[in-house]
Amino acid sequence: MSSLILWHVSSSLSSHLEALHICLMLQVQNSYSYTKSDWAADISAAQAIGIDGFALNTAVDSYEQTKYPDAFAAAQAADFDLFISFDMTYEWETTDMVNLVKQYASSSNYYKWEGKPLVSTFGGDSDSNDFWTTFKTDLANAGISISLAPAFVDYREPDEATQMFSNFTAIDGFFNWWSWPADENANLTTDTDLAYKKALSSAGRSGPYIMSVSPWQFKELGDGQDWVEQCDTLWEYRWKQAIHDVEPDIVEILTWNDYGESHYISDINPIVNLGDLAPLYVNGFDHSGWRTMAKYYISWFKNGTAPAIEEDKVIYWYRVHPKSITCSQGALPRNSQFPEDAVFAFSMLKSAANISLTIGESTTTYDSGKGVAIGSVPFSQKDGQKPVIEIMRDGQTVKSGTGSKTINTTNCDYYNFNTFVGVV
Repeated sequence: MSSLILWHVSSSLSSHLEALHICLMLQVQNSYSYTKSDWAADISAAQAIGIDGFALNTAVDSYEQTKYPDAFAAAQAADFDLFISFDMTYEWETTDMVNLVKQYASSSNYYKWEGKPLVSTFGGDSDSNDFWTTFKTDLANAGISISLAPAFVDYREPDEATQMFSNFTAIDGFFNWWSWPADENANLTTDTDLAYKKALSSAGRSGPYIMSVSPWQFKELGDGQDWVEQCDTLWEYRWKQAIHDVEPDIVEILTWNDYGESHYISDINPIVNLGDLAPLYVNGFDHSGWRTMAKYYISWFKNGTAPAIEEDKVIYWYRVHPKSITCSQGALPRNSQFPEDAVFAFSMLKSAANISLTIGESTTTYDSGKGVAIGSVPFSQKDGQKPVIEIMRDGQTVKSGTGSKTINTTNCDYYNFNTFVGVV
């Protein structure tokens, strides 16, 4: 799992301006064939949208740690931050964790929270508080005082926040992993974020509150790992929650390159081994358009005001078959009834215009003022249609585009609830 970090300066603090960070989670597991140039390319693409660093999601596989020297060399050359995020679904020993942190914590490009190297996780709440105390104590004995902000994924319910900090006195901050609705056909609320952010402050801890933001969640890897969540407009409203409601210390984007769960915003890197099943729903499903939206909201988060739009654009996304269709291969994922059979569009306009969305006989037009707006059009009943998106002013089309993926309503080879993202 790979994530992105963003920071901004909080205007609410006059005597102590704390840099708030936006980062991306990057799944080191997918870097097996990486060279330094691959790291440099990823860093450049992330920096282009305002990302400040990568959280290096790291499992115990021996090759993953051999990728760190190239990653840190590329980061140092680009003035880009990195920090370690241990994947605790693997059986890490504290000794190995300590050794990895000791090796890189002194790097000039290791991200530090209030002067302390930041360490995060995916999971780890099945380990005891003693485990985490030992980890921190052994580092302290080596002269390294860290800020530990784990993603304890079993803690999601708001009413468990206070108890979690009581159970884990060793942790300094908290990373709320849950950036998708919990198996329900509803928008994700900020209840969890606000509860854990408040509990962190009430517990008197010095670490950051990290809020996750993610565009999508679909997995089709068999053995019960087949699900989709309600994410139709998640990428838009989750950013607004971060900016207006939660105001976290750090935003971590999930993810840069976790292709298997369909929440990647990087280009699909052809050197990455996606395994046997993920290529069936990942290859050809570009998500790079979501970086355009991210750049807009990252600027807003960092600077406190919506950025000026210099070029008319529409980012659109859609699945390639109706949710009720029967496919010849794969498994119907859990929650398949949740996504709407529709093409979604996010307009970014220099001045007011009408946005026309057409697919087959189905057409929707919505008015968009200067700035951003969102709309959708239902799938056509006809087979083999592609959406057409138009920006119109004074009755004239000033910009248009057609989706490159066909929506199939009668034949389906494989259950695919991933989404294709394009830009007009």
